[in-house]
Amino acid sequence: MHELSIALSMIDEVLEQAKKHGGVQVTAVHVKVGAFSGVHKDALEFSYAAASEDSPLRGSRLVIEEVPIVVYCWQCHAERTLQSFQQLHCPRCNAPVHDIRQGQELEITALEVA
Repeated sequence: MHELSIALSMIDEVLEQAKKHGGVQVTAVHVKVGAFSGVHKDALEFSYAAASEDSPLRGSRLVIEEVPIVVYCWQCHAERTLQSFQQLHCPRCNAPVHDIRQGQELEITALEVA
């Protein structure tokens, strides 16, 4: 489960940022997770809860914003949202798509502090 290593890396980064800001108490960590990132939301939530248990982040919330896959269709000349990463074709004209504009994100976007 690579979500555990991701959660551990996130915790390290959050603790580093908290230290840079005077040791603030973090109550929530906001992240964006793209549908094409290969990260499973439930596994990340579980991993974060387990990994933060013995850290200063114990009891903090992980707030996940799921980001859909958005591609650019060269045939329609427009961005389209895909329903699944398994079908990389335009939902309107059925042309294959290669230009992924959104959905690969895996980033910390905000911290809530007390």
